[in-house]
Amino acid sequence: MVVLSHENRMIPSRAPSAPRALRSIGSRQGLLHLLLLGGLTLSACAPRDREQVVVYASQDEVYAEPILQEFTRDSRVLVKGLYDGEAVKTVGIANRLLSEQRHPQADLFWNNEELRTRQLAAQGVFEPGEGWIRIGHRTRQLVIHTGLVARAEAPSSLLELTNARWRGKVAIAFPGFGSTATHLLVLRERWGESAWTAWCQALQANHPLIVEGNSVVVKMVSRGTAWVGVTDSDDIAAGIRERLPIGGIPPGPEMIPLPNTVAVIRGAPNPGPARRLRAYLAGPKTLQRLADAGAILSPDPGPEVLGEAQWGHLLEELPRSTQALEGIFLREGR
Repeated sequence: MVVLSHENRMIPSRAPSAPRALRSIGSRQGLLHLLLLGGLTLSACAPRDREQVVVYASQDEVYAEPILQEFTRDSRVLVKGLYDGEAVKTVGIANRLLSEQRHPQADLFWNNEELRTRQLAAQGVFEPGEGWIRIGHRTRQLVIHTGLVARAEAPSSLLELTNARWRGKVAIAFPGFGSTATHLLVLRERWGESAWTAWCQALQANHPLIVEGNSVVVKMVSRGTAWVGVTDSDDIAAGIRERLPIGGIPPGPEMIPLPNTVAVIRGAPNPGPARRLRAYLAGPKTLQRLADAGAILSPDPGPEVLGEAQWGHLLEELPRSTQALEGIFLREGR
């Protein structure tokens, strides 16, 4: 295994710092301390005579911020967004929400994948009842370099990525966090632990390029460093808009939909404006704007990837399955 940074520089095969926190969200106090010190005390910055709402967002800022600004113009509610970097993405925000659970600082959580939202919901972070909702979705998808791989010869499923032809030519984001973690952990529920472990080990043995985010996967493929990658549909759309020599492969049954989720925080300082913003984000105008920008493929939330019982089992197994991912993609690669 080769681990590449976002600067396309080869670095030692070691984990980015964030995945260690994933074994149990909230279990790494050092990360929480840094997040709290590094964050802004947003609620203190607004005039007290104006309604406001504080949003923690793992949706990409380039897509989210124009929507939030438009809500402010339409509603006169001041929106303050706090975003996380791609490398740790939802995990950092999830840890922060847990650390603030007794004294919430945020009103709304806008996530672009489902797993961490369900994990936080199970720990009582959101309002009871319909505290969170699923909205427009993107998908996991294979991306190819169109000058190096003919579409007719491109892999049609994840299972093919373990073939010798793709040895050292596959890029994937570190699977300990973000949509890559969600994707692989859902497959564990679908395939069963034995088949899933065997595939993960076979993929790692094929020397994939492990990078720090899905947008980096697209860059690696566009440069020819990798020939094929596993990424998200919005990152492929962004690359195509930049006229990169890439193309997406229509998603097969293993390439899951990724709904956005929007949740109101239990005990939020500003619950009323937060509920109005949640409704705004779920509205047809906003969802169509996100679709036009390439942030989602469709305004609908997509089909459920797992039943409720399977989601419950996934959450119960999360510490063990995350440790298994680390063991396969890190320790065996040293």
